[in-house]
Amino acid sequence: MAADRVFWQRVLGGGFTPLPRWSRIPADLPAVRRTAIPAGTAEALLLLSERRGLSEGPGLSEGPGLSPDTLLLAAYVRVLAAVTGDSSVVTGYLPEEGPEKSPLPLWAALSGGSWAELVTEVAQLADEVRRHAPQALDELRAETGRTEPLFDTVLVAGRAPGPEDLTAGTVLAAGLARSGDRLELVLSHRPDALDGEQADRFAGYLLAALGELAERPGADHQEWSPVPEREVAQQLAEFAGPQRELPDRRVHELFEDQVRLRPDDIAAVHGTESWTYRELNERANRVAHALRRGGLHDEDVVAVVTERTLPWLVAVLAVFKAGGVYLPVEPHFPADRISGMLVRADCRRVLTERDASPGLTEALAGLPGVRADHLDTLLAEDHPVTDPGIPVAAGQSAYIYFTSGSTGAPKGAVCEHAGFLNHLLAKIDDLEIAEGRVVAQTAPQCFDISLWQLVAALAVGGRTLIIGQPDILDTARFIETLDTGGVEVLQAVPSYLEVVLTELERSPRALPRLRHVSATGEALKKELVERWFATFPDVALVNAYGLTETSDDTNHEVMRRVPEQASVPLGRPVANVRIHVVDERLRLVPLGSPGEILFSGVCVGRGYVNDEERTRAAFMPDPLLPGERMYRSGDFGRWLPDGRLEFLGRRDAQVKIRGFRIEIGEVENQLLRVDGVRDSAVVVTGEGESRQLVAFHSGEELSDATLLESLGAALPSYMIPSRFRRLDVLPLTANGKIDRKALTRLAGQEESAGDGVELRTATERRLAQLWSQVLKVPAGRIGRASHFFDSGGTSLSMLRLAIALDRVVTPVELQQHPVLAECAALLDRRAAEAPNPGRQPVDSHV
Repeated sequence: MAADRVFWQRVLGGGFTPLPRWSRIPADLPAVRRTAIPAGTAEALLLLSERRGLSEGPGLSEGPGLSPDTLLLAAYVRVLAAVTGDSSVVTGYLPEEGPEKSPLPLWAALSGGSWAELVTEVAQLADEVRRHAPQALDELRAETGRTEPLFDTVLVAGRAPGPEDLTAGTVLAAGLARSGDRLELVLSHRPDALDGEQADRFAGYLLAALGELAERPGADHQEWSPVPEREVAQQLAEFAGPQRELPDRRVHELFEDQVRLRPDDIAAVHGTESWTYRELNERANRVAHALRRGGLHDEDVVAVVTERTLPWLVAVLAVFKAGGVYLPVEPHFPADRISGMLVRADCRRVLTERDASPGLTEALAGLPGVRADHLDTLLAEDHPVTDPGIPVAAGQSAYIYFTSGSTGAPKGAVCEHAGFLNHLLAKIDDLEIAEGRVVAQTAPQCFDISLWQLVAALAVGGRTLIIGQPDILDTARFIETLDTGGVEVLQAVPSYLEVVLTELERSPRALPRLRHVSATGEALKKELVERWFATFPDVALVNAYGLTETSDDTNHEVMRRVPEQASVPLGRPVANVRIHVVDERLRLVPLGSPGEILFSGVCVGRGYVNDEERTRAAFMPDPLLPGERMYRSGDFGRWLPDGRLEFLGRRDAQVKIRGFRIEIGEVENQLLRVDGVRDSAVVVTGEGESRQLVAFHSGEELSDATLLESLGAALPSYMIPSRFRRLDVLPLTANGKIDRKALTRLAGQEESAGDGVELRTATERRLAQLWSQVLKVPAGRIGRASHFFDSGGTSLSMLRLAIALDRVVTPVELQQHPVLAECAALLDRRAAEAPNPGRQPVDSHV
C-alpha cells in the first residue's frame, strides 16, 4: 500500500487537464460518433501490435506485443497535449483487464522522442495504472479533501465507449471497435462542451496521429502537428481581417483634405481655447517648415516634450508634415529616462515649450548634439503657412513609442505610416467617427492610444476635445466635461472606466451625446460590461485589443449587449490584420486550443529602434504568409467558433500551483461576481511548492468566509486564493492600469512580516520548524496565530505534515486545528496521553 500511495500521489501531482470547450450550438444529450480507420492504417496498426514491438527504424528496441488500444493511447495523449497546449496531461484510463469498472487517472509528461518510444512509455504508464491498487487513490483523495474530478477525458480499452462512460464530469470518451481486420474509432462526447464539428475535428487529429505512428514509428512525434491543411487554410483565410486597399494618403494629408473642405470649423478644443481647422493647419505648417529649414531629413526622429495641450497637437502634425518620426516624451519624466530615450532613438531634435520639463533641461545638458526648439519661437518666426507637400511613403517610419521591457530597459517600438493609417481607419469605421463627431483625448502622451485619440476626428471632419489631467483625476469634473463638451467617442482603460461608472451610479448623468466607449489596455471583465449596459443600454461598448508593436489595436469587439460567454472576447481582427495562434514551435494550434498570439500584415511595426537583439527575438518573416512581417506578442489566446479571439492572459499570468494550470484572469472574473466587490487583482507569491494566490479587492468590507464561500461555488479548490486583502483603491500605474508589481510587493511584505505573535513553548517552536519545511516558507513568517492555509498550506502539504508528525494526528484533525497554537496544544495533549509521555512527536523529520 505504501508503494501504491506514492504512485497515486505522483499522479495527483500531475494536475487536471481540461479539454478546450468548443460548442456552437449546445445540446443536452451525449452523442456517439464512429469513424472508420482507413484500411491501410488499420492494417499497419494491427501488424505493429502483433509483432514483437515497433522494431522498424534506427535505435528502436525490441519489446512485447502491443494491443491496438495501447497504440491509440499513445496517439490520444499526443493529441491531448496538442489541443490543450500542455506537454503534461492527465486523462482517465479504463483498462480492459481487471475488476475496475471506473476509469483511473493516467498522467503522461511528454518529452521528445520517437512515436515508438512514446508507445513504449504509455504502455508502461497503463501497466502501472493497472498494477497499483485504486483503494490507495481513494484514501489519498479522502485525506486531502480532493473531491473535484480528476480528469476531463477518458480512454476506454477493449471496447467502444458510450454515453455511460461520460461520468464524473468527463466530456469525451474515446476507444476502438474491432471487427476482424477492420478498426473503427469511436468517440462519445457531451455536445454542450464539444459539438459535432469539434468532435469530428478531434477524431481527425486522432486518425492523423495513428497514421503517422503506423507509417513513421521512428519519427520524432514532437515534430508532428495535428492541424490538417484545410484547417490551416481556414485559420489563415476565414479568421483574418477583411482585405481592403488603403488610400495612397498619409494621416496628415487626410487632415489637410478636411482643412480645404471646412477651414472655419472647430478642429480642436482644450479648456476654454479652441482652434479652427485653418488655424491648426497654419500653425503646424509653420513648425514643419521650420523643422525642414533646420536640417530635418526624412525619418529623422523628433521628440515632442509638451503637456497635453493644443500646442502638442501642432507639434505632432508638424512632425508628420515634415517627414519626421514622432517620439512622445512626457515632460514629468526624470532626466535619466528622457536622456535614455533620446540616445536610444538617435534623436537630435526636440520640440518643447518654455519651462515645460526640468527633466528635459537636465537631460539636454549632457547631450550637446541634441537641439531643442520652443514652439512659440518657431511660430513667431517667418515660416510659410502653406502645406509643405513633402512626399511621405507608406513604408516610412511614423512614430516611436517606448514600452517597458522585461529586462528593465525600455524598448522603442517603431511603426510605419501604413500601419498607422490602417489602425486609424479601423477606429473611424468601428467607432463611427464622422463629420462633426467629438472624440475625447484622455490618454497620456506615452500611451500609444493617445495618438489616434488626438488625430482620428481630424481625418474625417470631426473635433478633438483634449481633456486635461486635473479633470481626469476629478471624476465628477471629468463626467461634466464629457457632457458639456458633447463627447461622442471615448476610450479608457477598464480600471478607470470602473471608477467613472461608480461615480455615475452614485450621481447619475445622462450623457446624451455619447455613442461609443472603447475599453483597452487591460482585460475587460464581464462584470464591468454588465454594469455598463445597466447604466447606458444604448451606448456601444467596444473591447479593443492590440499592442504598441502592432500599430495599436488589431481587434475590435463591438458590443451592444452583454456577451453570452463567460469572458469578453477580443473580437475579430480589423481590416488587413492577420493573427496566428501557435504552439512553442510557431505552428498553428488546433481551432479552440490555447496558444501564443502572433500578428502578421500591415499592422506589424519595424522592430525596436537600435535594438537588433530584441527585434530579432520578436519580429521575423511570417513562414505562413511569405513577404509579411510577423510579431510574437507573448499573449495567449484561442479562437472561438465564430472567428473571434479570446484572451487567455500573458505568459507570466499562466501559473501552475500544485500541478494545476491556473489562469489568473479566471479567478479575478469570479471574484468580481461577488456582491460588494468593485475591482480585483490576483497575484502569485512564493516559490516552488509554496506558491500561492493572493487576492486584492476594492469595495465593501467582506469576510474571508464570504469570499471563500462565493468562490468555492464557482471554482475548484486549487483555484481559490490563499489570502484576501481589501484596499480602498487598487494601485494604478501611470497609464491607469492596475499596478500588479506593487500588489506583489505588498503581498510579499505581508508574508515576510509574520503574524507578530511570538512562539511560547518548545512544541510551538518545533511545529513552526516543520511548517517552514513543509510549506517552504521562512520560519520567521510563522507565529502562534499563523493559519496553516493562509501561510500557503494545501491539502497535500497538510498530508505531508501529518506524515512528518508520525501520524500522531490525522489530516482531518490538522484541518480542524489550522492555527499553530491550537495545533501545538493538540500535540501536547496527544503526547500526554501516549504510553511514553516524555516523547516529543514533533521531532520527526519531513
